[in-house]
Amino acid sequence: MILLASRSPQRRALLGLLGVEFRVVVSGVPERTDGADARELVVVNALAKAREVAARSGVPAEGAVLGADTEVVQDGSILGKPVDDDAASAAIARLAGRTHEVATGIALISGSGEQTACSVTRVTFRSLGPDEIAWYVATGEWRDRAGGYAIQGAGAILCSGIDGDLATVIGLPVARVAQLLSEVGMWPPR
Repeated sequence: MILLASRSPQRRALLGLLGVEFRVVVSGVPERTDGADARELVVVNALAKAREVAARSGVPAEGAVLGADTEVVQDGSILGKPVDDDAASAAIARLAGRTHEVATGIALISGSGEQTACSVTRVTFRSLGPDEIAWYVATGEWRDRAGGYAIQGAGAILCSGIDGDLATVIGLPVARVAQLLSEVGMWPPR
């Protein structure tokens, strides 16, 4: 049994691809947004979420707690999650016609201890006009999304290329999760 310390429906769907038994236990830990390096920050946030759920719910016998966090980085700055339509428009406009990085950190707590990893994917947006940006923002899909977009939804039309793991951009690098689970004898499922 894995406890997934995330409310994200995308992370639930991706974890389901591994065929492991899991349930969601949402972490109450606020995500940190400070820190110079996004790769370190996402791991710190993922570990804090997993630790909080492990402390509150316990680590399942022969199981684990899995935490994750995703950030979008442009020119060394973490974009975070837009708070309103104007911030979402600004984030999409900043990414338009350029390449940015998406970093997803994962943390696994099991009877074997704590393991962490970070996966980074480069995403290129096509050039976008104001009407296209306004259309996307009006979908509302940007809400509660790092960088203000969801590549697995209508946000796919914003992108012209990807270099790396699509699952990392969606929010859970399942190949890396499978590797961590394999290292503690929890994958493949028996």
